[in-house]
Amino acid sequence: MFLDQCNIEIIAGKGGDGATSFRREKFVPRGGPDGGNGGRGGHISFKAHSGLHTLYDIGNEKKFKAGVGGAGGASHCTGKNGVDLIIEVPIGTLIRDAVSDDILADLTSDSDTFMAAKGGKGGVGNSAFKSATNQAPTKHTLGGDGQSYRLRLELKLMADCGLVGFPNVGKSSLVRKLSNARPKVGDFPFTTLKPHIGVCTIPGGGSFAIADLPGLIEGAAEGKGLGLQFLRHIERTAILAFVLDPTQGSISEQYRILRGELAAYHSALLDKPHMILVNKSDLGADAKWDGEITELSSPLLSCSSLSGEGLDEFKQWIIGNLKTQNRLSSSW
Repeated sequence: MFLDQCNIEIIAGKGGDGATSFRREKFVPRGGPDGGNGGRGGHISFKAHSGLHTLYDIGNEKKFKAGVGGAGGASHCTGKNGVDLIIEVPIGTLIRDAVSDDILADLTSDSDTFMAAKGGKGGVGNSAFKSATNQAPTKHTLGGDGQSYRLRLELKLMADCGLVGFPNVGKSSLVRKLSNARPKVGDFPFTTLKPHIGVCTIPGGGSFAIADLPGLIEGAAEGKGLGLQFLRHIERTAILAFVLDPTQGSISEQYRILRGELAAYHSALLDKPHMILVNKSDLGADAKWDGEITELSSPLLSCSSLSGEGLDEFKQWIIGNLKTQNRLSSSW
């Protein structure tokens, strides 16, 4: 199951207690203090992993604890450090303090790591308190508590190209045709309830990621439909394609509404390179929108997710834009 937001609690390990101990060997007169220090508690870190695509498992766990440090022992033995805990999350995970809402980390690359909570310090054994005036100290200290926090994790999809459009305009079918992704396809609203990323291979080597995002409706920026979930994922895409369906009415009106929702959420989204894809050319609907071309100010391409018409040109447009942004090798 896809999950792109969750609240969790993390508790780093408590440090081990220091020890009070004295040497008791038969042939060592006046054996002094030899209590060792406790080990530190385990740290908790987050690490981005390219093989993960949802926060589902993390959201189910709710509470994460690292290992407790071992207690100190006799003969100056230091306790073991507590076992560190590394929580793996998808690339694109934003970590916030659930109380203050401050952003603590943004893991945008594979293997990015953030230490979120430090384990408590180990306690000090009695041998550390020996002095000229106190030859047999019995004092030791307890291990410190580990840091604990309530966090909110937010996953923002990482993709090269995102498909934007109303429900049932053919976004899922386009991704299935272009890539290895297999999003659900149907003839009812909101078939796509979660984002899907497909990898499109490029002849001669290389690839790019294209995202099938949940359908947008008017009022999405105010939370209607799946709007806010959808709009959050658009922020991380490099380029956009507005997928329009002439069988659903005026394409210029569809385009106006979609741009308006993006602007209402974050005006910077409109600064991304974008193209208009008028889908379903196989249905012979071209004549319905020919007169609207002059009203559209962006590059436009007629295509069909069924026949494949226009999809090679669409791929070349994506590749050209990604090369401009240095997201692709210049040799492609």
